[in-house]
Parts: sequence; C-alpha cells; structure tokens
Amino acid sequence: MAASLHPDPAWRGRVTAILVCLLLLWPMLAASEFKPWILFDPQSLASAGMFLSDFLHPATEGEFLAMVLRETWQTVAIATAGLSLALLGAVPATVLVTERLSVSLLGTGRMRPAARLVRQLLRWVLVLLRSVPELVWALLFVRIAGLGPTAGVLAIALTYCGMLAKVYAEILESSDAHATEALLANGSARLPALLYGALPESSAELVSYTVYRWECAIRGSAVMGFVGAGGLGQRMDESTKMMAGGEVSTMLIMFVLLVALADLVSKLLRRRLG
Repeated sequence: MAASLHPDPAWRGRVTAILVCLLLLWPMLAASEFKPWILFDPQSLASAGMFLSDFLHPATEGEFLAMVLRETWQTVAIATAGLSLALLGAVPATVLVTERLSVSLLGTGRMRPAARLVRQLLRWVLVLLRSVPELVWALLFVRIAGLGPTAGVLAIALTYCGMLAKVYAEILESSDAHATEALLANGSARLPALLYGALPESSAELVSYTVYRWECAIRGSAVMGFVGAGGLGQRMDESTKMMAGGEVSTMLIMFVLLVALADLVSKLLRRRLG
C-alpha cells in the first residue's frame, strides 16, 4: 500500500532540487533583464510581421547578388588571411612552449630557470590572446583601424594564434617522444627535431585541427562583420538595420551555404588525412 501511494521514494529530494534551482535562477534572470513579454508588444509584433513577410521573398536582383558574392569571397579571404597570420605566430610559439623540445631537460629531467621563465611568460601571453574572443578584438581594431576587413584579419590572427599554439603543443606533448629525444641528444637543433622527430607522427592531427580552425575562422569572420569588420556579416548588419528582410534572407542563405561548403571541405581534407 505504501509503495502505491509513493511510487517514487526520492520525490521529496527531486522537488526540493527543482525549487532550489528556481530560486537560484530567478536572480540571474532578473540581473539579465530577461523580458520575454516584450515580444508580444503590438508595435513589436507589427514590425516583426513586416520584416518576416519581406524575409520570405529573398532579394534576387543581379547587382545585389553580385555584391553578396563579392562579400562572401571577402569573408573567406578574411578567414584565410587571419589564419595564415596566426600560424606565423603559433608555430614559433609552439616550438618554445613545448617541453619535449627542451634541450635542458635531456638527461637531468630539470629545466633551466631561465628557460622555464621564458616558457611560462609565453604561456601567459597565449592565454591572454585566446581568452579575449575575436569579436572583442574586432571591436578594438575597428576603433583603431576603422571599418573594414583589416580589423577582422587582425582579430582572427590574435585569437587563433593563442588557440593554435596551445593545441599544437598539447598534440606534440602527447606524441611518442623517442625520435625527438634521440635527435636532441645527438646534437640536433629544436627545429630539425620538430620537423623530423615529432611532426611525422603528429602531422595528420595537426593538419586536421588547422583545417577545423579555418572552418571556425570562416564562421567567425562572418559574425565579426556585425561590428564593422568587413565581409558578409557587415552587409547583413546594414540590411537588418534597414529592416530589408529580402536582402537579409538572401545573405543568410549565402551564409548557410558558405558554412556548409567550409564544413564539406574540412571533412574531405580530414578524410584524406585519415
């Protein structure tokens, strides 16, 4: 009889946990000024209705489509240029922060204090670079360099430099150290030890992660356009402010196709790397 009255013996604890979660969530909702009822304001509903009715009819004018294609190509160029600059900083940083490439660790197992200090300082710099989102970097560079793709390229370069160097170092640290240590022990410099010792085993994983970051950079470059960093996102932001639903619809379709194409290229390259 008791089992039928109380089929779930832990119901009190579950109800208490739900109430506690709601009590903790409410101050957060109040602090975020979450007001969903604004969506049902008559003026807001009228504006949304006009925008959506236009949104269902994508703009197809020849001049507008040519502009969209031009801005899409610029978005890909921003992502590629930014990633290339990031690699120029990430590769040397990887060589310096990877402990497996430390000559002073050979034999003694203890790194020299000066070398440890340099590595730690560089790690802090990389933490700073990747801790600041590329959108924030883009806002800063828009104020410095003005509107345009320069801000987007520099923002991607700084953020992705920190990300790439960190992950590259972790990949190299997790690889087999025998070949690298043998080269260093026989008088090889760090760069040859990296090229002929660590890279042959880790190259597929390194290239796969780089391609993935290029795919993310394309998405990021489109988003950064909303703060004036050039590319398709900047044009989409302008059309959104003018409530041009048809133009926004066309650019959104192009953005989805662009991301899908980047994802397809990324998958094909990863499959080839196997």
